[in-house]
Amino acid sequence: MKKNKKIHFEVSERKVLLKIFDVVFVLVALYAVGQLLGLQYLIDSTKYYYYVIAFALYLNSIGTVFEMYNLQVASNQFQVMRSTILTASTAVLFYLLTPVFSAELPSNRFEIVVFYLTVLFTLIFWRTFYVKLLASNRFVQNVLLVCHRDQVEGLISDLENSDPHYRIVAYVNYSYAGKKDEFEDHYVQHVEIDDLVLFLKENRLFEIVVASQNAEDITSNLYMQLLHLLESGTTIREYTQVYEDKTHRIPLQYITRDFYKFFPFNRTNNNQLYLLHVRIMETLISVIGLIIGTLLIPFIVIGNAIGNRGKLFYTQERVGKNGEIFQILKFRTMINNAEKGGAVFSGSNDTRVTPFGKFLRKTRIDEFPQFVNILKGEMAVIGPRPERPFFVKEIAEIMPFYETRHVIKPGLTGWAQVNYSYGESMEDSLIKLQYDLYYIKHRSIFLDLDIVIKTFSTVLFYRGQ
Repeated sequence: MKKNKKIHFEVSERKVLLKIFDVVFVLVALYAVGQLLGLQYLIDSTKYYYYVIAFALYLNSIGTVFEMYNLQVASNQFQVMRSTILTASTAVLFYLLTPVFSAELPSNRFEIVVFYLTVLFTLIFWRTFYVKLLASNRFVQNVLLVCHRDQVEGLISDLENSDPHYRIVAYVNYSYAGKKDEFEDHYVQHVEIDDLVLFLKENRLFEIVVASQNAEDITSNLYMQLLHLLESGTTIREYTQVYEDKTHRIPLQYITRDFYKFFPFNRTNNNQLYLLHVRIMETLISVIGLIIGTLLIPFIVIGNAIGNRGKLFYTQERVGKNGEIFQILKFRTMINNAEKGGAVFSGSNDTRVTPFGKFLRKTRIDEFPQFVNILKGEMAVIGPRPERPFFVKEIAEIMPFYETRHVIKPGLTGWAQVNYSYGESMEDSLIKLQYDLYYIKHRSIFLDLDIVIKTFSTVLFYRGQ
């Protein structure tokens, strides 16, 4: 079957392309403006490779912190404008303040101003072009689902919410042989099994996603149709694989007795070299964190006296690695006797949190004392957030695999914390569990670095819990 295939890019590829073009367009603009106005500082910044590398690292790393490469942000005109201004301003500032790694500062301040404006407006024009012309068309991935009629709405919600360019345009109901089965109030088209090959000939599809937990669901007729399409070059993937790739979560709702396929925990988690590297870095980070926390104590004492009267610290039982109980240490953020009525989830608008306590939570300052727990080996810098024994027991009775979080040390920050809001209900706990299990499965230095950068974003945009 011959068809014109549209060029598509996966999420990771789009992020890489954005990072590359950000640097390329800015460097070209700096060189062009430098030549046009005869400004040597701009020319030098693009002439020597070590200056180019330094600038590219600043731009990409700071852009990541300010969410320039978050695809939801990159596709929104207002949000990307904010991120662009913050990224350009901060990256230029770092570049100017590190003349050892960057071009020597000029005596003429005009060159510095032109340098900054060139970087800023180049990024603004390029990202506006991306939003208006590229994000809405080039990266759209049209997909056909093979699933039960009752699954359609949930599957669409999970996949499309995670990637703004991933669109379910049609579905095949493997358990229905009638001629009409339209999905009401949505743009999804129903395709008959016998019309599947014809539909793909007439439409440009990125892939077919099969969402069936049982092999018996796939009839012999549907199997032959899918086999024919696979042999002709059509990409066919299983839903759980797509779900994990798009959402960066483990699809717990699809895990049954084959759980070992989803949790190959014996890789990085038992890699002694990786664990040694992590422990060394955690020790260094903890020492620095405790020094900063100590310097902040006088300000916290003053803040407590104004809007958070009571003890400076508080301790609480939490569940650690292998289910062991330890005492977590934090700066107090709630009123005294906050749980006199019993243990309850803390929400984003919890009335028990004091005015100054809200500030401590939003900025994550309340968690600085936990570096003591990290030095003691009870916690890690990165990992699932430690939960209280009462809630662990309650949640584990409802959610299978919840206690799987305890195969590694709990963390000061984690994949769930940087990707999801405060957990106020069992549904929130389920989603955060999916993120935690994804981290445990894919744990690596690169994922750890991604979490650290996103943690900075959480603090800078005041999204702390």
